[in-house]
Amino acid sequence: MNNYELMVIFTPVLSEEEFKAAQKKFAAIVTDNGGEVLHTNPWGLKSLAYPIAKKTTGLYWVMEYKAPTDFNEKLKTQLLRDESVMRHMYTVLDKYAVDYNTKKRSGGKYSPNEKAEA
Repeated sequence: MNNYELMVIFTPVLSEEEFKAAQKKFAAIVTDNGGEVLHTNPWGLKSLAYPIAKKTTGLYWVMEYKAPTDFNEKLKTQLLRDESVMRHMYTVLDKYAVDYNTKKRSGGKYSPNEKAEA
């Protein structure tokens, strides 16, 4: 299993309940396919760098998860099918990124000179 980070930009017309339901939906897809959600972070409404579908804002959401390698194609299919998703991007995290995210969540300071535990 690899570590990944998913960032999704949802359409800004979603209500708070719809936004939370969408987050739960994609977190459930991860867990239903043998993955594990490590952390979620809803950023909320942010301005876009350029308009997407004539919208200048979007609801941002970031999820860090562990999943099998072949899972991301299933996730990509679900993201493309969902009309509330304007953009998405998933990134493979190496051990240094995982260590950085863990320390950042716990309030500790990250020093790039420290060795990440393997």
